[in-house]
Amino acid sequence: MKRILLLVVLFATILSAQAQAPNITIKGRAANADGKEIELYKYSDQLGKAEVALDRAEIKSGTGFELKMYAKYTTLVFLQVENYSQSFYVEPGRTYEVLIPKFDWAIDERRNVHLSPEALPVVFENLPKDEVNLKINDFDALVDSFITANRYYFDLKFHPQRRYFDTLCALVEKRLPDGKNAFFNRYKKFSLAELKFKLHFDSRKNMYNKYIAGEPILYHDENYMSLFLTMFSNSISGGNRYNSIHKLSRWVNNGKIGTYMDSIGLDPLLRNEQVRELAAIQALKESYYKTKYYKQDKVVAALDVLRSRSKFPEHRELIKNLLTLFSQNSKGGEVTSFTLPDVDKKMVSLDSFKGKWVYLSFVRVGETHSLKEIETLAFFKDSIYAKSKNVEFVTICCDREFQKMYHFLRNNKRGARYNWTWLHFNNNFRLLEKYGVVSYPTFLLINPDGKLQYSITPTPGSGLLVNPPWAEKKESDKKGFFLNMGR
Repeated sequence: MKRILLLVVLFATILSAQAQAPNITIKGRAANADGKEIELYKYSDQLGKAEVALDRAEIKSGTGFELKMYAKYTTLVFLQVENYSQSFYVEPGRTYEVLIPKFDWAIDERRNVHLSPEALPVVFENLPKDEVNLKINDFDALVDSFITANRYYFDLKFHPQRRYFDTLCALVEKRLPDGKNAFFNRYKKFSLAELKFKLHFDSRKNMYNKYIAGEPILYHDENYMSLFLTMFSNSISGGNRYNSIHKLSRWVNNGKIGTYMDSIGLDPLLRNEQVRELAAIQALKESYYKTKYYKQDKVVAALDVLRSRSKFPEHRELIKNLLTLFSQNSKGGEVTSFTLPDVDKKMVSLDSFKGKWVYLSFVRVGETHSLKEIETLAFFKDSIYAKSKNVEFVTICCDREFQKMYHFLRNNKRGARYNWTWLHFNNNFRLLEKYGVVSYPTFLLINPDGKLQYSITPTPGSGLLVNPPWAEKKESDKKGFFLNMGR
């Protein structure tokens, strides 16, 4: 009997491994990116949109790179090199050939590419004419050009004209009729439906009856989910005619998730259990950021309860991803460890400071605001180190060239003042993403337990170092008239 069970388990394992074998390949070349790492990502889901790493490779001068992944459906993916990325759709069973032309990789040192993104240039080679990305590009170009030419009649500041939208739909059907590719057919359908709803040309009730009622929820389809989330955006969390925001927030803050779920079901569009639960997850995500009414820890607790009670595996996965998202770079969240070179190129690990308060800063030594905060750190450093033995200043220099940090510390007249732990980020752009570094300087305070002390850490110039959280709190000698009389 044991042998039969073992064979069954082995057979199931083999089948599972075969099912997950890569069925999509991306082969590419790059003009001036030798030695750089290229990464392939997708979204975990359309609600939390956490990035999921699929594959990575080093770009080599002769052979270029090759990335592989598995997908059951047409999937939106991202190619990323350093701070630059490009998105496109991939279909199961295809091999894609791409070229990354010559590119200026130092753009991010001249402007903040997080506020003003620069797309990674990607050129596809040898694609068939009916390939889905080409068809989507034709659709997007047609819609954009029509709206641009008639922008007055699509502008919400004025009064959008329904006949122009109907003309656009007719034009799309004439030039890009439905074909064999079911994904592209849905892309058109849901994209136009979302535009229609945003222009207030149809009610939520009519949209629900046409696109959601009686139909399976397409969790894997980015465009279906985009339409769903648009339709129910802030329709619950901000309150509505069925429940005020004060009632909703009271139920969440008091942990009455059952009452919350039953009450939002008063909306006729949310009578279906699956639809109501998905809309509730979206609403709780929105509530997490409405701190005037909702307590964040109570929203997290509500999601946790909903996850344990849900009978829909897709919803349990959505909630799991959301809870992971909330825990990143938030108070009490675990920090990602790293090992980086110091000014002498000795490797230093964050773990080596365990048990201490770590005031972590991300700077660029040629950036004005960074230099001001570095001077403030230098002003306080000696006195803080003298008073507290369990504090460590750690500064990570994010200039691309290691030599900039070296010259700043060793060949600068004031370099001797900055005598604390300095590390170079070693072009680890993924580390900066994990720490939420989108501008310089950025500060994080890590407590002795290895967790973030604040959701947003104050800068040195804010006065944090005057009365820091690691300072020993001395009990004041309570003296008063009546106390002195008893002596």
